[in-house]
Parts: sequence; C-alpha cells; structure tokens
Amino acid sequence: MKQDRRKLFVLDTNVLLHEPLAIYSFKEHDVVIPMTVLEELDNIKDRKHDISRDARVAIRALEDILGGPTTPEQILKGVPLPSREGHLDVAGSLSIFPDHQVDFIAGALPGDNNDNLIINVALHLQKVHKPRTVVLVTKDINMRLKAKGAGIEKVEDYRTDQLIDDIRFLAKGFYQFEGDFWSKLDKVTTERQGKHTIHHVPIAALGKEAFYLNQYLLDDEANFCGRITGKTDTQLDIIDLGRDRLNHIEAWGIKPKNIYQGMALNALLDPEIDLVILTGPAGCGKTLLAIAAALELVVERKRYDKIIVTRNTPEIAESIGFLPGTEEEKMAPWLAAITDTLEVLHKNDVNPSGSMNYIMEKANIQFKSINFMRGRSIQNSVVLLDECQNLTASQIKTMITRMGEGTKLICCGNLSQIDSTYLTAVTSGLTYIVERFKDFEGSANVYLNGVVRSRLAEYAEEHL
Repeated sequence: MKQDRRKLFVLDTNVLLHEPLAIYSFKEHDVVIPMTVLEELDNIKDRKHDISRDARVAIRALEDILGGPTTPEQILKGVPLPSREGHLDVAGSLSIFPDHQVDFIAGALPGDNNDNLIINVALHLQKVHKPRTVVLVTKDINMRLKAKGAGIEKVEDYRTDQLIDDIRFLAKGFYQFEGDFWSKLDKVTTERQGKHTIHHVPIAALGKEAFYLNQYLLDDEANFCGRITGKTDTQLDIIDLGRDRLNHIEAWGIKPKNIYQGMALNALLDPEIDLVILTGPAGCGKTLLAIAAALELVVERKRYDKIIVTRNTPEIAESIGFLPGTEEEKMAPWLAAITDTLEVLHKNDVNPSGSMNYIMEKANIQFKSINFMRGRSIQNSVVLLDECQNLTASQIKTMITRMGEGTKLICCGNLSQIDSTYLTAVTSGLTYIVERFKDFEGSANVYLNGVVRSRLAEYAEEHL
C-alpha cells in the first residue's frame, strides 16, 4: 500500500484506558503515541482504581512491541506491529512522538495542559505528512470539539469495540407485532411437549425482523405472548405463554403489573435460563422482581442454596476498609436498594423487622463486593448483580466467569444512570452483554417498559 494511503492515528490516553490493546485495532494503518500519553499512563498506573490496571496493561503492550533491541531512531520512525490472535490483519507500525522536544507550528494551542499538547501533536503531524490523512482518536467529547476548532481535519471517537452505534437499537428482549399475531400467519404447526404448547412458525411470514433465542413475541391486540425456544433458517419454535397466564405469575407474593414484568418473571423463574438481564428506567421494578424471584427460587422451591447480592461500588478500594463491621455490613450503604426492597416485600407482616432478619438467614442472603469476586467459583446460587450499567465489559466478564454449575445470574441496570466517567450507554458492559448473549440459549433479556413505582416517579420519568 502506498504510504499516503495509510492513515496516521494519534491516540489519546483515554483510548488506551478504555481498550488497553487498542493499538492493534487499526489494521494496515500506523499508530502514534505522544510522549504526553505515556506520562499520563505513568501517573495513573499506581492509583487505587480499576483504570490503573488498564493503564498497566497498556504500558506492557507498548513494551512488548517497543522494548528489546529496538533503537530510539526505530521507535521514532515506527516499529511494525505484530499480528496477534483476533488481530491477524494488523500491518501498520507503532511509534512514540517526542512532543516535549518539538517547537510546534504557529497557531497551535497553548501547551498548558495535556489535551492541548496531544492536539498539537496531531496538528504538527497533519502539516508534516500532508497529504496523508492524520486522525486524532479520543473518547473525550470536549477534546474532539477543541481539536476540530484548532484545525484538525479528522477527529474520531474510538468505536472499534462498540457493538451498536445508537442505544435505541439495543435489543429489548421482546418484539411487539402490530395488530393480531395470528392474522399474519397462513400456516402453523402446533404440538404438545409435556405441559407446554409449541408453535412451529415460518420466519418468512413474520417480516424482516432478526429474531433470536428466548426473545418474547407479543401483539398489541393483547391476545398473544410467546417465547422463541428454537430457531432455524426457515422456522421459529415458539412456546405459547399466554398473556393471562403471564399476568398471574406470582413470586414471593409479587404479581406483575404489566406484560413486561410478566415476561421478566417468566425468565427469572425458568430453571433453564442461567442469565437474566433486566434493563429499563428507574421505578420499572427491576430490583423488586429480581429479589422476589430469588427468594421464591431459594426459599419456596429450594432450587438454589443461597442468594449473593453484589454491585459496583465507587472508590471501594479506599473507602470500604474504613467502614466498621463485616464485609456484609461494609457493603450495606451501597446495597440499601436491596434492603429497601426486602422491606417492601414484608411491610404487611406482623413484625416486618423480624421477618426480614428471618428471611435473610433462611435464604442465606450475602452481600459481597465485586472487587472480591475474582478467583471465586460460585455454585448453586442466585447471584444478583445490581447497577451493572457502571461496569465495563471486562468487569462483567469477570463476574460471569465466576458462575459455577447450577448458578443463576441476574443482571439489573439502567443505561440512563451511568455514573462512570469512562463509560457511555453504548460502551457500558450492560450493553455489551445484552448484545453478546442475545442468541445464547441459556439467557434472556427483558426491557421493562413503564414506571410502576409511583405516579410521581412515572411523571418524573416522562417529563423531567
């Protein structure tokens, strides 16, 4: 490939913190790391945060390529990137740009902060290598605006790891047909399998929608609701659930308030589904349904031995040690939503406090920090991972790989309530697992449409 057709990508620090191996994602093009980025990685690598580990991984990845027998001149010119598993099409080079040694061009931004220094590197390279395309890659929206204003022609977000471009296209776990579902079909084969009714429906009759396993199907005539249990190129196998039956499911005294909660409870109580992902706005019932189903499965049906509740805890590494008591007591401030839910479930008891203590002991409910889950193998349990919109894909992978035989994992989250500085709705680990697991036969995903907490919460969700 001609040199002027190979692009030059200048990476910001946040790209390497978001994806430590991002240097391998640019195929035949060349990658430049400004010296300022190395200094920022050096400052971050020893902090007590999750991103410190990502900084160390990024530094080691750079060392693997640039370390060893390479000379300073080779590093400045560019060292060929080696191909690796998952990135066999890599053919570009990696170089370090010594921005502290260069007198930047007139019109460059003041060098009073690191963002400006990195932008000046891209401006300098854009002038020196013209007409070759130079692209500044950063996840910082404000930095992208500054770079455009400073005169950089190509500024991009790092999207290589994004499975969707717009959160509106995220799988909801159900598909709603207009009108009557049965009116769309000319030919259906139906059979009984035990106590279940299974319909074999030709895909061509249902339009161009991409269907997937354990997706719920319903119509707006309020007549039909089913779940896809099998799929071929030409046919869907749909278990007939029935709206009335779904609306009368009960778990620990809780009945669904709408069809979406009915679908969620169906997935939560199904022993064949190992992973249930519940998404939706605040007040839609995610945590309440998850806790009620967990208590039903552990205490009433005795399918599991215990309930483990965990969530991401901001700055847990510094702050949890200063709180008094056991790990469960230390976690209590972050898991107040769970204890609030338990209070709701037992508010009508003669002695609510005594009932809560009895149930927590009977169900063996344990509160655990996600930071202490590495290396564990959790057997025969219901695990509730709450607020997981604030987790990265790698953190959620760490959790899912802890699940042993006979364990059910319930992930709850609201993508409009992301608190992490480094995550957006499309890069959240919650979005990642919804897309990655949507065709896995052992998982189900339900978006709980509608706020049921109170009319005040519903109005706030719609109008604020």
